[in-house]
Amino acid sequence: MSVLILALVVWLVLWALNVWLAGSALARKGVGKALVPLIFGVAILVLWEGLVRGLEVSFVILPPPSLIAAKIASSLPVLWQDAAQTILKGAIPGFLIGCGAGVLVAILIDRSPFLQRGLLPIGNFVAALPIVGLAPILVMWFGFDWQSKAAVVVAMVFFPMLVNTVAGLQASERMQRDLMATWGASYLQTLVKLRLPAAMPFIFNGLKIASTLALIGAIVAEFFGSPTYGMGFRISTEVGRLGLDMVWAEIAVAALAGSVLYGIVSLIERWVTFWHPSQRH
Repeated sequence: MSVLILALVVWLVLWALNVWLAGSALARKGVGKALVPLIFGVAILVLWEGLVRGLEVSFVILPPPSLIAAKIASSLPVLWQDAAQTILKGAIPGFLIGCGAGVLVAILIDRSPFLQRGLLPIGNFVAALPIVGLAPILVMWFGFDWQSKAAVVVAMVFFPMLVNTVAGLQASERMQRDLMATWGASYLQTLVKLRLPAAMPFIFNGLKIASTLALIGAIVAEFFGSPTYGMGFRISTEVGRLGLDMVWAEIAVAALAGSVLYGIVSLIERWVTFWHPSQRH
C-alpha cells in the first residue's frame, strides 16, 4: 500500500508541475513544448506502476511499466525484427500507395462532377467496411507476403486521404480561381500554382491520420496471415500463450513507431506549409 501512496504523491507533484509549465511562457518555446507531454507521460506511467503494485493486480492481467520495459530490453532482437517486418513491408508501402492513390483520385474527382457525385459515396461505403472482415479476404487474394498487408493498409488510408484532399482542393477562394482564369491559366497551371498549395494543410491532415492508421492496418493484417515474425503475428501468438508482457512490449513499440511516423509527417508539414497561419508561433 505504501507503493500506491508514494506513486500518488509523485503523480500529484508531476501533475502540478505540468499544469504550471503548460501555463507558463516556457511552454511556448521549444524545450517547454517538449517537456509538457514528456512530464504528462511520466506521470501516467508512475500512476500505472503504483496502481498495479499497490493494489496487487496480477501481472498476467496488467503488467507494470517496469516489467514491460524489462521485457523490451531483453527482447530487442525479436522486437526489432517484428517492427521491421510490419513497418517496412506493410505499413510504409501501403501508406505510400494509399495516400498517393487518394491524392490522384481526389484530383480526378475535382476535375469531374460525375466522379464527385458517383465515386465519393462508393468510397464512403468502402471506408465503412469492417477491417477485421476485409483483412482475411485481402490475405486470401494477395497471399501471405507483404502485398496483402499493404492492401489492407491501402484500404484503411485511402478514404481519409481522399476526403481531405477533395476538401483541400476546394479551399482556394473563388476570386483567386477567377483571377487565374483571367490570366489564361490552364487547369494544370491553376492546380499546381494555386489549388495544391492551398490544399496542403488538408493533405497533411490526411497524411497524419493515415500515418497512424497504416500501422494499425498492417498489424491487423498479420493476425490473419504472416511469416513467423511481425508485430501482429507476435501479439496473436503471445496472447494464446498468456505472454502478456510480450504483448504489451509489442504494443509499446507499435505506439512508439506510430508516434515517430506521425512526428515525421508533422515535421515535413512545417517545412512545406511554413506560410500557413497554423505554423506561425
